[in-house]
Amino acid sequence: MLTRKQYELLVFIDQRLRATGISPSFDEMKDALDLKSKSGIHRLITGLEERGFIRRLAHRARALEVVRLPENAADQPLPLPSKAFSPTVIKGGFAPSLAGAPVAGPSDAVTLPLYGKIAAGTPIEALRDHSNSIDVPAAMLGGGNHYALTVEGDSMIDAGIHDGDTVVIRSCDSAEAGTIVVALVDDEEVTLKRLRRKGASIALEPANKKYETRIFPPDRVKVQGRLVGLLRSY
Repeated sequence: MLTRKQYELLVFIDQRLRATGISPSFDEMKDALDLKSKSGIHRLITGLEERGFIRRLAHRARALEVVRLPENAADQPLPLPSKAFSPTVIKGGFAPSLAGAPVAGPSDAVTLPLYGKIAAGTPIEALRDHSNSIDVPAAMLGGGNHYALTVEGDSMIDAGIHDGDTVVIRSCDSAEAGTIVVALVDDEEVTLKRLRRKGASIALEPANKKYETRIFPPDRVKVQGRLVGLLRSY
């Protein structure tokens, strides 16, 4: 699955190659997608390359080759873009509760940003790498914005969350006691733990007896999201 911007860029590059035989410049891509900087184009190009949709040609400036288009794109006309650029959207459209979010394809999957590793043992700073993404079953998601993180550590193993698992997180700034959340501690450390209340304090509780529950004043902990799903590769 591609995000909407990835799809728009892929179509734009394909259209330009068909029309002129020359790849568009990064400035032209930026303008066509109405992005503010070329760094966003770099991330989109990298994502498309990693997923096998385009190939960079060595020793040639501005040289890109479209290897393939999404399977259902062949049945749809690809008009030459204008400055405003309004591409054809992958069949299936957006999930109703995720308007403005990534495109859901025929397999009922949604592409979410994969923001890197989050420690389930010792808090670490979240690695928000916007160039990576992962396909998630649409049925796993409800309303709101979502993202995914890779778990590192074993402190949530008794809750069925293992080292190397991918957790799906719904963005939110509050959660009920007992919910597994992504918590930001002191504005610099991020961890995956079960949220508890200890009087006026906040407790971040592991699901492994080897680790201790950490207790903080409420002003030191901010909820960044709550767990809604888990993916595992065998």
